[in-house]
Amino acid sequence: MEVLVARIGKPHGIRGEVTVQLFTDAPEDRFEPGETFRVEDAAVSELTVAKARWNKDILIVGFEQVADRNQAETLRGARLFIDSDGTDDGDDDSWYEHELVGLDARVEGASVGKVTGLRTMAVQDLLVVELADGHEALVPFVGEIVPEVDPEGGFVTIVPPAGLFDLNTPGSNQAPDDGDDDGASEEARD
Repeated sequence: MEVLVARIGKPHGIRGEVTVQLFTDAPEDRFEPGETFRVEDAAVSELTVAKARWNKDILIVGFEQVADRNQAETLRGARLFIDSDGTDDGDDDSWYEHELVGLDARVEGASVGKVTGLRTMAVQDLLVVELADGHEALVPFVGEIVPEVDPEGGFVTIVPPAGLFDLNTPGSNQAPDDGDDDGASEEARD
């Protein structure tokens, strides 16, 4: 199955290099010279890495098919994919989103909902779980909170800290303001 690895950002310099927004835990492995990506949303269908380097916390990549800034500009927004079946990460604790979506989310053996997504964040990844009551919970995807992932068995085990599933639900003090005023506020304005 193909997975999204990165999205090309703006050009960097005049030699055809670009910045990339990463969607992978292993950019050092994915952006080795000679690695080839299938490309969507660009005039080219394939790009091969010529070089990659870090500029602070931004990955700068040069592709064999891109010679100058003008060509690099045409790639802005293009998405880079690899075939996950052909990769061997050697890490038993890494998962692609397509391997997680649809798994039953269990707490102490009881189902509490379904995994509907994976958000790759700068500090840590978050599992998106649709709870049985229809609300969405964002679960830090770390070993202490998600100690077991069993795609063959069709479930993940979650050990939630107190209040994790209550965050962002209506009535919680963490819920985003929906703009509705309560009756007390209305009376205060009269």
